[in-house]
Amino acid sequence: MCVCQTMEVGNPGKNASHTGNRGVLLEPFIHQVGGHSSMMRYDDHTVCKPLITREQRFYESLPPEMKEFTPEYKGVVSVCFEGDSDGYINLVAYPYVESESLEQDDTPERDQPRRKHSRRSLNRSGSSTEHKEEKAGLASETSESIQDTKSLKSFHSDVPFQMLDGNSTVSSEKITFNPWSLRCHKQQLSRMRSESKERKLYKFLLLENVVHHFKFPCVLDLKMGTRQHGDDASEEKAARQMKKCAQSTSATLGVRVCGMQVYQLDTGHYLCRNKYYGRGLSTEGFRSALEQYLHNGIELRKDLFEPILSKLRSLKAVLERQASYRFYSSSLLIIYDGKDTRSETCMERRAEMRPKQADHPLPDSLQDASSTDSISFQPKVDVRMIDFAHSTFKGFRDDPTVHDGPDMGYVFGLESLINIMEQMRDENQ
Repeated sequence: MCVCQTMEVGNPGKNASHTGNRGVLLEPFIHQVGGHSSMMRYDDHTVCKPLITREQRFYESLPPEMKEFTPEYKGVVSVCFEGDSDGYINLVAYPYVESESLEQDDTPERDQPRRKHSRRSLNRSGSSTEHKEEKAGLASETSESIQDTKSLKSFHSDVPFQMLDGNSTVSSEKITFNPWSLRCHKQQLSRMRSESKERKLYKFLLLENVVHHFKFPCVLDLKMGTRQHGDDASEEKAARQMKKCAQSTSATLGVRVCGMQVYQLDTGHYLCRNKYYGRGLSTEGFRSALEQYLHNGIELRKDLFEPILSKLRSLKAVLERQASYRFYSSSLLIIYDGKDTRSETCMERRAEMRPKQADHPLPDSLQDASSTDSISFQPKVDVRMIDFAHSTFKGFRDDPTVHDGPDMGYVFGLESLINIMEQMRDENQ
């Protein structure tokens, strides 16, 4: 248990949970679908994650035109691993204060200790047998006692989640959080607990919660590019990452599925996939996964094609202008709201235009207008780049390796994604 000096938290957002000494009690972020660092909820509009200095500096030096496609960077907090009088373990955030007397966790990502079973999991391939093993591993983790932290008692969504196994069948178990988010959170707690005697404080990045605008966020996490290892990777790690790329759609398409959750209108729950599923997909399998992400259990959301394509084309144009930038191991999030509001919106507009007298029919001009509204209704979507722990560009932190031109591996992934979505759109017109 660490002892932190009492500090006033600087304007935490709406619905932040405070401790008695004004720290903010962190909660697991229930909509995390990929990655291995645990994302924590700071408040309604903000999440935080363990700080990696390279990623922090990259956020601080982003070109202005890229900021539309990245989470807003909100600063740094110090996080304590604390116990309370009831025997619970809590993660509590305080304002970050530069002080030599406070130990800070600034360990490079590749050097951070991991649980042994996590290392084995990372070396698995995408076979159906291993998918079953992974599913069983996730199930065992979710069935473990989750009383480690007081925040875990409220670690749930009103909408249940269900995993899909390797054969695309739905698990009968319904849980109230994305199973991948719990996996990451428990691993993070394990790492911090094992280090708690040596490291009293950890630095966490504060970032915009990019799904806070969505009531039923459907999230697709895509690992972008044909190369995933950074310039500073060891030979062993580089070989491991190249093997993963070669055996997945990263090599053939420049993009692979790293996780997803999609809300199903017919059942009222989220279906989830994880990164092990994505690694085993063929090119056709990737397309099927994309179709599944755009299907609400009743119909394919054809209205999503154009707004998503528009965002992807705009991002591609921006990245093609970023000479020397490389986004190794970066992911792309595509987000939309799973609750279809088109019919509700159109009904409201018709009601507003309809004459109050019941015996007066709606004029043809208004009927045409309401029909046009239905056709032109554009659902809200978002596209964001995340995870910059291995990104670089010319002059960044005196990196010795300088790359020429834009990141064509990433651009290739965007081109593949755009082409597949355009084909899907044309086939479903």
